[in-house]
Amino acid sequence: MDTFMKTIIALITGLILMTATDERTNSIYQYELNLINGEKISLNEFKGDVLLIVNTASECGFTRQYEGLQSLYEDYSEQGFKVLGFPANNFGGQEPGTDEEIAQFCEMNFGVKFPLFSRISVKGEDQHPLFEMLTSIENPDFTGDISWNFEKFLIDRNGNLVRRFKSNAEPDGEELISALQSVL
Repeated sequence: MDTFMKTIIALITGLILMTATDERTNSIYQYELNLINGEKISLNEFKGDVLLIVNTASECGFTRQYEGLQSLYEDYSEQGFKVLGFPANNFGGQEPGTDEEIAQFCEMNFGVKFPLFSRISVKGEDQHPLFEMLTSIENPDFTGDISWNFEKFLIDRNGNLVRRFKSNAEPDGEELISALQSVL
């Protein structure tokens, strides 16, 4: 093989590697976070699943949505669907408890079994990079800062944000169920 061909092959290989690296750095799967029990987990463990990522709060008017989220999780988990709850105290101090208190509240009041993560910030100067990415990705609904608790991000099996829902979108609402079923 002549030098020119070797150079072309090396350039193509380099471009392929750069593209693969770029895709990894713009993916939800790059993040490692703590579950509410303190165990560190990579979102890569959810690769191939459809996800509904939700910022939650225990003392919010939308807190009752935990029940609907748990029901969704139970109804569709066998089809590769997961709800991922991210408690956040960004809005009106509505998630003031410790991780242990949040976990107990969710289990006792709503029977939550879907993965809950350690409390993080979803907005502001200390916004977690996962939510910085999710709020900036173009999608058919809207981009920008999270406005309140219980906003929902529907992620397809390839890690792409396909829909985003405001807080008032009920987990058992027709729009959310239809969008979920379309990606399952």
